[in-house]
Amino acid sequence: MNARRSRSPGGLEREVIACLAASGVPMTASQVQAELGGDLAYNTVLTAMTRLYAKQALERSPQGRAFAYRLSGEGAADAEAGVTAHRMHLLLEAGADRTSVLARFVGEMDEETERLLRALLEEAEATGPSGPSGASGPVASEREDR
Repeated sequence: MNARRSRSPGGLEREVIACLAASGVPMTASQVQAELGGDLAYNTVLTAMTRLYAKQALERSPQGRAFAYRLSGEGAADAEAGVTAHRMHLLLEAGADRTSVLARFVGEMDEETERLLRALLEEAEATGPSGPSGASGPVASEREDR
């Protein structure tokens, strides 16, 4: 029987993000596979990287016959935030009643999180839909403090 290393949901994605953050340079799927070690198949690593690219956590550029991937935004924390935001969107879209889901979500927030959400909504309203994705602006310094 083949004993496989068990990962938590999103565990491989977090490992890929950490690997790319540690390297500081774009890497191909085969380079990430070698760096992570273990018995990970190339296709497994490539699938995880392709999904991270689809979630806009990674950027890629052609390198020979493959792609070299790097973190989007300002590093590992920003990439993780993008993945989490993607999951939140999927969960919200899966709900039958968005209003109830959002009302419950907001109703269960602590004061600090509610204040941060209000500031983010005001910032988004001021900059419009083509404005910054949250990487800069008055709320960005608060994110850096965490």
